[in-house]
Formats: sequence, structure tokens, C-alpha cells
Amino acid sequence: MPTLYGANGSPFVRKVRVFLAEKGISYDHDPVIPFNVSDEYRKISPLGKIPAFRDGDLTLADSSVICAYLERTHPEPPLYPRDPADYARALWFEEYGDGGFSPVVGKIYFPKVIAPVVFNRQPDLDELARVEREELPAFLDYLEGQIGGRDFLVANRFTIGDIGIATQFANLRHCGIRPDPHRWPNLSRYVSSVLARPSFKSLIEEEARAFGLAS
Repeated sequence: MPTLYGANGSPFVRKVRVFLAEKGISYDHDPVIPFNVSDEYRKISPLGKIPAFRDGDLTLADSSVICAYLERTHPEPPLYPRDPADYARALWFEEYGDGGFSPVVGKIYFPKVIAPVVFNRQPDLDELARVEREELPAFLDYLEGQIGGRDFLVANRFTIGDIGIATQFANLRHCGIRPDPHRWPNLSRYVSSVLARPSFKSLIEEEARAFGLAS
């Protein structure tokens, strides 16, 4: 059975766990914490980051690489569109979540949720409020326009693009932040719908219990 390495609460670990759930793939989970990782773990993930993945003799690191591999080895149900334009759009939203949205969400999520538990360090509430007020809205504005009245971001079905975006909103939910339905009605509806999928809902509840949060 394959093994996924990486602690709960990471948006990238969650991204792969949702992908695995949507594919119906059984796996073992080793909740590696990405601080002072062992030399043995670095053989699997040379940068020492999470997630990493082992499938027999094959080891992989990085959530996007892992998901792309799983799509090839378990093609049904497809989570990457086959149409070239839709495929590119799905990859774009995955990257928008990973590389653009995640660093800003992390400025709130890490100090508010992770640091108190892992480092016994309390957040600067003024700084968290500043990020929520000044940095977060631009991302929500963009996504509001992109989702429009549709249920999914690309190809009118659930794809890796939705997973890459929604995993960041799961972290915001752990922080008590949801898109204002008056300012971002399309996005609010979309986020609520995607995070209610069993693949997301069960993980959000599991993480909330682990961190002592409301789900």
C-alpha cells in the first residue's frame, strides 16, 4: 500500500489526501512534521518539505508531482481535464492556489493555528487583521470573478484546480474566515459547496479535532 508523508493541517498534504479520496485510493499516512526532519526523510523529500509519497520503490515529493503521478496511475475518475485549454486552466488554478494564494493565507493560518500548538507562540492579532483587510481581498476578488455562477472553476466539473484552491479555504475556515456572501456571493457559495464534499469535509473535521478548533 502506498504511503503519504506529511502532517495534517498542511494545505498541500490535504490537497493530496483529497485527491486520494476522490480517486478512492487506499494509503497509509505517516504524519511527518516538516521541522528538523530526519536524514532518512530527506532521502524521500530532498527539500525536507511535505508532502512526500512512496509507492513501492518509487518516492516522490511535492503535492503537484504526486497528484500528477496519481492521475496517470489511477486515471478514473479523471481530475485533470482532457481538453488542452481546460487542462491548462486547471493547472493555472492549482498554481494560483499553491504559489499565490497560499503564502497570503499562511500569514494568517500559521501564526493563528500552527504556532500556538507547535511553538507555544501567540499571534500578533493586529498583523493578522491587517493581512485579512489589506492582502486577502484581492485574491477573493479574482476568484469571485472566475467562478461566476458556475459550480466548478474549469470544465463544469471537479478538477485539480478546485482542489488546489479549496484547500487554501479550508485553512481560512480553521481561522474562522469565510468569504463574505454579500461581497463575494459566487465565491461564498462555491467554497461552501466544495468544502462540503466528503473528501474535504472529513479532513476538515479531523483537523479541527486535532487543533481544538470549530469545524
